[in-house]
Amino acid sequence: MPVIQADGCPTRVEVAGDEHAPVLMLSNSLGTNLHMWDEQAAEFARHFRLVRYDSRGHGQSGAPPGPYSIDRLGRDAVAVMDGLDIGKVNFCGLSKGGMVGMWLGANVPERIDRLILSNTACHMPATDLWNERIATARRDGLSPLVEGIVERWFTKGFREREPNKVAAIRNMLLSTPAEGYAACCEAIRDMDQRESIKRITARTLVICGRHDPATNWEAAEAIRSRIAGASLTILDAAHIANIEQPDDYTETVLGFFMHTRV
Repeated sequence: MPVIQADGCPTRVEVAGDEHAPVLMLSNSLGTNLHMWDEQAAEFARHFRLVRYDSRGHGQSGAPPGPYSIDRLGRDAVAVMDGLDIGKVNFCGLSKGGMVGMWLGANVPERIDRLILSNTACHMPATDLWNERIATARRDGLSPLVEGIVERWFTKGFREREPNKVAAIRNMLLSTPAEGYAACCEAIRDMDQRESIKRITARTLVICGRHDPATNWEAAEAIRSRIAGASLTILDAAHIANIEQPDDYTETVLGFFMHTRV
């Protein structure tokens, strides 16, 4: 399991699958780590050289003092590619990971083959909400925030049916460094990619959860409408769609990356 330096920040990376296969790079949401993709990892690695990493401020990667920016998080992803000597990837990012994907598609298009932007937004204008969340995390850690996050991330039915999966995500949130979480919140708060994503030329799929209160259909459509040729798929899930609907999510991702080539 390599550790790659991204401008001095150690970044934990996990690689699986055939080293000669096309590369699929996954990027985690705010408050999670590379294990959020565990239910997809084995199947994805059957078809791709699978690259997962803990983004700055999360998991076993470094959490230097913030604020961070989407530009900073995007350059971290490029550092992972460079550290593994990978020229071009298929990229799938969820929530914050999707924001990184937008930055990559707009700013380093030569590094992106195909792009999935999942449960994400190109602009999050609720500044006061983010400021409150940042202040709470830095003052008290993530404990006061976790239950509200879990309620937004999963439907009530899923939380009742799958308490063990929800508990695993709760623990993931609680293990996230408070400074890393807060600094990434600052990156999201200050992000505005509404214009820059119009430059994306990679073939793009936007995924949205039908019950997602955090990045809803309007946010997904705002992305799709700005990227030439992009398509939109809606899954019966809330925010963390790959965990709430793992089979449908896996099928959707593989279908886009593998079965629509021209």
